[in-house]
Amino acid sequence: MTKGINVLILIAFASICGAIAQDSLTPTPSPTTKESASPSPTPEQTPSASPARSVRISFVPPPLEGTISLGIYDGNGKLVRVLHQEAELNEFIVGADALVTQWDGKNDDGEDLSAGKYHARGYAIGHVKIEETGKTQEPPLIDSPDFVRVKLVANPLENNERPIVELKASSDNQDAYLTTKDGLPLLTVAQIEDSTDYHALLSRADKSIDFFILHGTITRQFRISNIDKMMAFDCGDFELK
Repeated sequence: MTKGINVLILIAFASICGAIAQDSLTPTPSPTTKESASPSPTPEQTPSASPARSVRISFVPPPLEGTISLGIYDGNGKLVRVLHQEAELNEFIVGADALVTQWDGKNDDGEDLSAGKYHARGYAIGHVKIEETGKTQEPPLIDSPDFVRVKLVANPLENNERPIVELKASSDNQDAYLTTKDGLPLLTVAQIEDSTDYHALLSRADKSIDFFILHGTITRQFRISNIDKMMAFDCGDFELK
């Protein structure tokens, strides 16, 4: 989506953020007056119909060009679903006054979550620069913390001060990521050719972050610049029924 369209969307949006839970019941077939000659099915033969769970989440994107990562959190603040990862604006539905997405009430493993109160929040990630700066057969001589703290750009739509986010290095069987401390992926740093025996480390370097990928005796080093070009946004609480 172009910059001009982004600006028009932001001007059109009046509300800050919201989440509306809605439950849609599975339609019940209309009764028929024609009698069936076959016997009625036993309870074991009749599948139990459960209501379809759908939560509508709407939000105004921060005025920052880039991608969006959005997570669902339970009442204890635990990340239970990565709803969007590095998504473009055109991956969302444009509502009357906000961008709209849907959550099916499941976690990342596809399991139904219990009813209750949940929370949605995320980050807009600007044009971050990633550069591979070296590849050696020596381990990095760094004191790598479990996470690094980065002060972000203030979101003018929420009238907040510059928030601080805690970032860490993570990887799956395909890619190495920069994620929040609670596990929300924000930025893909590199693809992983061989998904076994990988380990990722972080080190703070002035206004940048050094990202190390260790695989056996091989160490790849990346420099991530403009990492503070991110804005946090909050979608508030909502009820899953």
